[in-house]
Amino acid sequence: MNYVINGIRYHVEIWGNPIGQPLLLLHGFTGNGASWRQFETQWKDHSYVISVDIIGHGQTDSPKELQKYDIESAASDLHTLLEVMKIEQTDLLGYSMGGRLALTFALKYPEKVRKLILESSSPGLETDMEREDRRLQDEKLAVRIREHGIEKFVDYWENIPLFESQKRLPEIIRRKLRMERLRNTTLGLMNSLKGMGTGSQPSWWGHLEQLKAPALFITGRIDEKFCLITEKMQKKVKYAKSITVDDCGHAIHVEKPEIFGTIVSEFLSHDKKE
Repeated sequence: MNYVINGIRYHVEIWGNPIGQPLLLLHGFTGNGASWRQFETQWKDHSYVISVDIIGHGQTDSPKELQKYDIESAASDLHTLLEVMKIEQTDLLGYSMGGRLALTFALKYPEKVRKLILESSSPGLETDMEREDRRLQDEKLAVRIREHGIEKFVDYWENIPLFESQKRLPEIIRRKLRMERLRNTTLGLMNSLKGMGTGSQPSWWGHLEQLKAPALFITGRIDEKFCLITEKMQKKVKYAKSITVDDCGHAIHVEKPEIFGTIVSEFLSHDKKE
C-alpha cells in the first residue's frame, strides 16, 4: 500500500490484528519494511503492524532534494502518515538508523507514542566535532556509492566490523539480506547517508530525560559499542530498561529472531511502567 505524504510516495505494509495496538516498525540503513515480516506469527495477534519503507529505501521514493531526508522532516512525514491513517497513538520499534528516527519521532511527538523500542540505536553524537567527522565519513561513503554503484557498495557494507557476526548466519539468510540491500537505489542510499546520517542529525543526548513513554533498549552482547551507548542512555530515561542478547551482534532481529520476537511481544504486552 502506498501513501503520498508531502509529495513523497511512502510504501507501507500492514498486517496483524486490525483491532490490536498499532505498532510502527522502522528498519535500518539499506533495509526495507519487508524485513519485519518474519515476526508476523509472533506479533500478529497483539499488534496492528505498520511497516514503513523509510525515505530513500525499498519501494518508497528517493527524491533528489536532500532536505527531505532530514531526520526531523522524516519524523514529520511519519506523523502525517499516522494522522492520515487515523491512528492516535502507536507503539514504535526502530532498528539502528530506524531507531534514531524512532527516537526523533518520540521526542517530537510524545503524545503519539505508547511504548518505544530501540534496537542497537543511539541519540546521535554529542559534540560538534564528532558530528563533523561523521558527516565527512558519510560523504565519502556517498561518493563510493556514486562512483562504484550499489553492488560494490553492498560488498563493502557486508564486510564492515559492525556486521562481522552475521557471517556466521546460514547462507540462505545472508543471501536474503544481500538481496534486500541490492533493491535500493544509488540516489536513495546516497541521500540517506548525507541527510539522515548520524553526523547530520541533531544530538538528542540532552533531551532523553523528556521521554515519557516506557522504553526498551535491545542490544547484542558482541556489539560492544552499542552496549555502552545503551547503558549510558538508560541512565537518562526514567521509564527505560535494557536487554542484552548473548552471542549476538548489531542486528538482533536477524541473528536471534525468535528471542527478539519474544522480547518485543513481552514488552508490548506488559501494561505497567517500570
